[in-house]
Amino acid sequence: MKYMLNRLSFYLLAFLVAVTINFFLPRLMPGDPIQSFLGRLAKNGGQITPETIAALEALYGYSSTTPLWDQFIQYLSSILAGEWGMSTRFFQPVFDVLGRGMIWTLLLVGSYLIVSYLITTLLGIYVAWKRGTWTDSIITVGSVVISSIPSVVMAIAMYFIFASNLEWFPTGYAYEPSLDPNLSFEFIGSVAYHLILPLLCMVALGMNNVMGMRSNMINQLGEDFIVMGWAKGVKDKKVMLQYGARNAILPMITSFAMSVGAIFGGSLIIEIIFNYPGLGQVMFQAMLARDYPLIQGYLMIMTIMVLGANFIADCLLFILDPRLRTQLD
Repeated sequence: MKYMLNRLSFYLLAFLVAVTINFFLPRLMPGDPIQSFLGRLAKNGGQITPETIAALEALYGYSSTTPLWDQFIQYLSSILAGEWGMSTRFFQPVFDVLGRGMIWTLLLVGSYLIVSYLITTLLGIYVAWKRGTWTDSIITVGSVVISSIPSVVMAIAMYFIFASNLEWFPTGYAYEPSLDPNLSFEFIGSVAYHLILPLLCMVALGMNNVMGMRSNMINQLGEDFIVMGWAKGVKDKKVMLQYGARNAILPMITSFAMSVGAIFGGSLIIEIIFNYPGLGQVMFQAMLARDYPLIQGYLMIMTIMVLGANFIADCLLFILDPRLRTQLD
């Protein structure tokens, strides 16, 4: 219990630091969200008065004349109260805008985590067991080459080859626009069909995890308890899965937690290229419009996701690894 409380305290402190960075980072960007909005308003023929500017600053909680420290105190109060402000780009509460994109991003990222880590873990175990063979060479070299391709290049290539030219997959959206969202087989099938290409792209980029699992597995195969298992005549399959893989997978839990931020960052680029309506699209439009509340809301969600994933990983390691509990006792 003491260990969990210490870890929880650490993540709460990290959250406060991230909130501070989250506040100042958008304000370091050139531009002004209110002026950006007024520019769009003037372009559409709207009338700009001092009263209009004052009303917008009150609505969006931003004022160029208010000291940063006062803005920061107000921002912290709003965060604790669960009020993340209004989007200057969509003219809706930040929660509502992010909520719509979050559904599709969680579907994409969640599917990636399940599919990718299942594939790479099993492949890593297999090639470690077959180390030194042609199978090992082909899979390990192939995984390194594929994962070394920049995400932008991979996404653009897959988009033009499989969606634009061959027309095997749709060129955008999360489902067929003519369908109404419901739990029908037609709608679910359309969602799965639109998900395939972005998911394949992310899985291909995550193939470097094969090397990590392979390395962990090879290290385990040299341990005394593995040799003892072979000496006792334990079947190879049991030695590989129950003896070696069970311990080799523990570092992969930490690796998974640490990669959550990079996964969401990679999904941002992929969502933009594949025109997938997730948080990546929302963030892209927010940056173009200098939408501070929406940018801060997005970064806040990423912070919660990363810290939450690392805290869950710490809990899992504490439960699964008896050596850690022994050291703490």
